[in-house]
Amino acid sequence: MLTRIDLRGRKTDPRGLLPRAQLDVSVAAETIRPVIEAVHQRGTEAIIEATERYDGLRPERLRVPVASLAEALEQLDPAVRAALEESISRAVKVHSDQRRHEVTTQVVPGGTVTERWVPVSRVGLYVPGGLAMYPSTVVMNVVPAQVAGVEGLVVASPPQKETGLPDARVMAACALLGVDEVYGVGGSQAIAMLAYGSQGRIAAERGDEPDDDYCAPVDLITGPGNVWVTAAKRLCRGVVGIDAEAGPTEIAVLADETADPVHVAADLISQAEHDPLAASVLVTDSVALADAVDAELVRQVGETKHTERILAALRGPQSGTVLVDGIDQGLRVVDAYAAEHLEIQTRDARAVADRVRNAGAIFVGPWAPVSLGDYCAGSNHVLPTGGCARHSSGLSVQSFLRGIHLIEYTQEALRDVAHHVVTLATVEDLPAHGQAVTARFSREAS
Repeated sequence: MLTRIDLRGRKTDPRGLLPRAQLDVSVAAETIRPVIEAVHQRGTEAIIEATERYDGLRPERLRVPVASLAEALEQLDPAVRAALEESISRAVKVHSDQRRHEVTTQVVPGGTVTERWVPVSRVGLYVPGGLAMYPSTVVMNVVPAQVAGVEGLVVASPPQKETGLPDARVMAACALLGVDEVYGVGGSQAIAMLAYGSQGRIAAERGDEPDDDYCAPVDLITGPGNVWVTAAKRLCRGVVGIDAEAGPTEIAVLADETADPVHVAADLISQAEHDPLAASVLVTDSVALADAVDAELVRQVGETKHTERILAALRGPQSGTVLVDGIDQGLRVVDAYAAEHLEIQTRDARAVADRVRNAGAIFVGPWAPVSLGDYCAGSNHVLPTGGCARHSSGLSVQSFLRGIHLIEYTQEALRDVAHHVVTLATVEDLPAHGQAVTARFSREAS
């Protein structure tokens, strides 16, 4: 079922030999650049045009009425509501422990540096709505932002043809979390709306007053999406902050002969059902396990709902089985791959997991599948993909906070270090920097 890559006996860096999805975000960015510019210039009119072109409907308004959010929550299946409430509760518990606190360091007597953590003022949270609907992503975006203290939360999610509104479960999750500014806008036009606002530059220059459907620009955009959303975030980066350029989901499983092939196959399938471009990678030193997992994949895929989508993902170049000599080489491989989700299904799984350096999230042992993290572990499922876990983290409270230094020095504390400042300013040929210090003491000299 899975393509095999045999790295046994190899000592070189495996990075270029591993399965990886082939996404050209640059090409996508050039394709949607006119949409971004149109929204920037013409606002709501351009957003509606893009929605009609890409989603097949022409919305009467962009903002979801608060009454529609309340109705979605009222009509939500009680079992779904209970599951979302449990997910929220666990996420709040985990993310509350991430909140940073102000710290003051006394550098010298009379000289201190205080680091304050200030939340971003207004955040746009994107919730996808293509092959699947993701009320859980509302939870994963909103909870850390709320814990961080963000005051302005805006959710954008694609409208459904039947209603012209986002998916009812997405709206219900927003209502459950107290988010009442929600827009039925998806794709690249949603990212442009969040970045530039919906008024449009032309109307703003004319001095037109925004209407009640107006979306004000945000400071930061978070949340996953397809390649068009990713490309739009790339184009808008700098105008606003972004969390990451998230690509298709991926799972890597590091397993030895003690792993249960039924579990491994089920977990590989669970991520493959997201998208035909989703990546499912098994890294193992056991050929017997690899064979057993292949057999289980054949059996289990036939019993799934989204068989065609899953088969496309498992057979794509982004998925495969990597054979290694042992756990040491396996660790080198998973660190090079830097998976969004990494499962450790080996003997002494926690000890092995503690040696991993690069992963978005690590799921330890047979009873912590990725699906748990997707919904109810308490961890966040918005994670770096495409190898970005080598340098980036998943969404957290820190994503919504900015560190600001407050520098306070007395006259004597400045006097004591003035000659060092002047020396360094002179070395860098920036004499006015030194003068900004010495000018404070010039009257004393005279």
